[in-house]
Amino acid sequence: MKVLLIKDVKSLGKAGEVKEVKDGYGKNFLIGKGFAKHATEEIIAQHKADEAKKAADEASEIETLKAMAVKLDKLEIIITKKLGQNGHLFGAITKDEVAHALKDQHGVEIDKKHIVDKVAIKTIGEHDLDLKLGHAIHATLHVDVQGE
Repeated sequence: MKVLLIKDVKSLGKAGEVKEVKDGYGKNFLIGKGFAKHATEEIIAQHKADEAKKAADEASEIETLKAMAVKLDKLEIIITKKLGQNGHLFGAITKDEVAHALKDQHGVEIDKKHIVDKVAIKTIGEHDLDLKLGHAIHATLHVDVQGE
């Protein structure tokens, strides 16, 4: 009996592979537990169509992210924060503040989890933040911190 694996099965194969197994193992365990489907031509064709659609969606997402990275590399945001007596900021600039400022000033919405903050911004002046957009695409955002 041929089965199309839906999930990874230890000692048998990975999801998406077609394997030849004994009838009882295939029907009772693999198909019964939801690890596989009976590998008919329709099921295999549907699986290939789903994989092609998934690949096309991923390619489209990568193109969108590359365009966003180019746009973000050109942008600069200005954040104004209250200063203490010694000229330093009260607290640090948070990722949430950066994401809100980017949305308010340029209309670009990103998740604050995409901001890689290696060193917290605690001083006024210009800073560059690295943004991980996904699929190994990075962008650099220029942040100008000014004191009130």
